[in-house]
Amino acid sequence: MVRGIRGAITIKSNNEKDVLEASKELVQVLISSNRIEPENVAQVLFTVTEDVTAAFPAKVLREFEGWSYVPVVCAQEIPVPGSLPLCIRVLLTVNTDVKQKEVKHAYLRDAVKLRPDLTLTNE
Repeated sequence: MVRGIRGAITIKSNNEKDVLEASKELVQVLISSNRIEPENVAQVLFTVTEDVTAAFPAKVLREFEGWSYVPVVCAQEIPVPGSLPLCIRVLLTVNTDVKQKEVKHAYLRDAVKLRPDLTLTNE
């Protein structure tokens, strides 16, 4: 079964360090919460709000062992007025036997406002 596993996180400021650290944190939470192995990942899609321009979030996947061959893309979101600023989102397309209701999505920091119903812990 193919499932989409999604998440989002906000950053304090638009600098390379914040973008990469937040992206890494978000991906680590999704990988560990869902026991994801890179061999089962079809693709990873990152999007950022228009105020996030300091780095490509996808760059962090190079730090994860076995993820070099996973297709990854970054894109900018539609700049909808009033949307949550300084936000990084990710969607992992994964082959898994986990039921859709059992997939663990992660909305961290201020991104919890986007989907409080799907939030893990914000610790």
